[in-house]
Amino acid sequence: MTTILETINSPADLKKLSIPELKQLANELRTFIIDNVSKTGGHLSSSLGTVELAIAIHYVFDTPEDRLVWDVGHQAYAHKILTGRRDRMPTLRQYKGLSGFPKRSESPYDCFGTGHSSTSISAILGMAVAAKALGKKDRSHIAVIGDGAMTAGMVFEALNCAGDMKDLRLLVILDDNDCSISPPVGALKNHFTQLMSGQFYAQARDIGKAIVRPFPKLFDLTKRAEEYSKGMVAPHSTLFEEFGMNYHGPIDGHDLEVLIPVLQNMKQLNGPLVLHVVTQKGHGYAPAVDNPTKYHGISPFDSSKGIVPSPHAKTYTEVFSDWLLDIARKDPRVIAITPAMKEGSGLVAFAKEFPSRFFDVAIAEQHAATFAGGLAAEGLKPVCTFYSTFSQRAFDQIVHDVAIQDLPVLFPLDRGGLVGADGATHHGSFDLSFLRCIPNLVIMAPSDENECRQMLYTGYKLDHPVIVRYPRGKGPGVPVNKEMHELPLGKARLVRTGNAPKGSRVAMLAFGSMLAEAKAVAEKIDATVYDMRFVKPVDADAIEEAAKNNDLLVTLEENVIIGGAGDACLEVLAAKGIPADVLQIGIPDRFIQQGDNLHLYQECGMDEESILNKIEERLKRVE
Repeated sequence: MTTILETINSPADLKKLSIPELKQLANELRTFIIDNVSKTGGHLSSSLGTVELAIAIHYVFDTPEDRLVWDVGHQAYAHKILTGRRDRMPTLRQYKGLSGFPKRSESPYDCFGTGHSSTSISAILGMAVAAKALGKKDRSHIAVIGDGAMTAGMVFEALNCAGDMKDLRLLVILDDNDCSISPPVGALKNHFTQLMSGQFYAQARDIGKAIVRPFPKLFDLTKRAEEYSKGMVAPHSTLFEEFGMNYHGPIDGHDLEVLIPVLQNMKQLNGPLVLHVVTQKGHGYAPAVDNPTKYHGISPFDSSKGIVPSPHAKTYTEVFSDWLLDIARKDPRVIAITPAMKEGSGLVAFAKEFPSRFFDVAIAEQHAATFAGGLAAEGLKPVCTFYSTFSQRAFDQIVHDVAIQDLPVLFPLDRGGLVGADGATHHGSFDLSFLRCIPNLVIMAPSDENECRQMLYTGYKLDHPVIVRYPRGKGPGVPVNKEMHELPLGKARLVRTGNAPKGSRVAMLAFGSMLAEAKAVAEKIDATVYDMRFVKPVDADAIEEAAKNNDLLVTLEENVIIGGAGDACLEVLAAKGIPADVLQIGIPDRFIQQGDNLHLYQECGMDEESILNKIEERLKRVE
């Protein structure tokens, strides 16, 4: 028997369905998403929470002519399925498959690529202004943004700008998935919002204002009465109203009988609008409802059993977590800071044991860095952890508020390098390049779990801002020494001494995670290997030694080649006037898409076989 979902190949097919059929479609969509994500991995709980919302938007609006931007984008699986990509969902987040986020090159329904939070309102505002300039006055513009993403400063910059533009067709849908509506209050709010979103109310309000505008005191009283009447039922409205946004809601984001008429009403209105919808993360799948964070970004699992923990070697994140607890028990000055990544960054245990010394500052990387600087200025020991890809947002603050003042802030940088299925928006490809240029900053990259622990301790002991940059997932399985010691600043370690004949002598300068590949290749060509440890200050003596005793230097890093650790080695050689043949291995000058790391390493020429082939080709030139 054919399901309703199997008949939906575009939003045009939605418009043929009745409300009961749309409700059935929502159930089928949830089942499909759960089944699919259990095989591919992905962002489950957030996507389950926006099924009805995606249906209602595409039912009411005329996408892709009407523009729709999903903030962050990990909640957009239903959107992808409804816009002609159902058959490709088994390739979700796979190599050369569907992206886990909206992507302009993937579909005309993805009008703006997302992946990092809090960009949707700025983007959709730009599109709305463009539509006005192009004479497309009937085009609607919708941004869907979660309550978490609303904490970022960029959102308020966008709202501040949008509130002054009264002649645009702009709708911001606030997807509030962190609260619930009790039945009686919810019913009243739903009814109230349907009334207030209607054209009659809008016209009556505007006529009323026009009548009393010549009388300033009366106009002010009328305006306040309107605000207070809305605030009685919708206490969240004040913030948006102050920004000049016409607020409606909150309403039940899983009730199509409410969502659809409200959106139909709001489609007819001009000006910057806000619709507040309340949804439930993981809706329709009990394990995800009970633990939405656990089911936020997940690997493949058995949907009938849910996620079952399995034993594994320590990840770098867990090494950091253990170290932080150990050092915090010794030093009461240690403070931990995260921008909304407590679980992902390994801070759950710390927050539980030291709640007064833990600060989740929400999605606010810029604030996190400067906040850490303020703590350091008063003699505390802030540990401010970011994912590499999100540290980009704090570049200005790291420069101006930390590095210029040479404040001892420790920045553990998680997910450095390629991160697999999340793709281009989440790879930590650039950090070594954009951080290496900052004076006073020390940058370390561990090659194994024990090195990570000792580097964190070294960073804690240094009286300078420090980056410890480590990759996602497990290390090579090296035992972690509980005893902590400082590493000599800027000194590499010689891992292997080669004995190849003159003309084929190779020295491999490996940074961080690339040591494993370097050692494997070195065994085949009898090469010398250095674990460089420090990206800044880089070990100039080791580089000089390697250049003088070998025919070819090979730098290896899990970072873009441009401006990266390999370039630091070239700078040393240039400064010392040492001629050397150097082969740089790293991420090429393009955005790398999603896939498993094996395929991505091969694509980038960073896997063992590719490195070996490149070295052999270069040695032919040396001869």
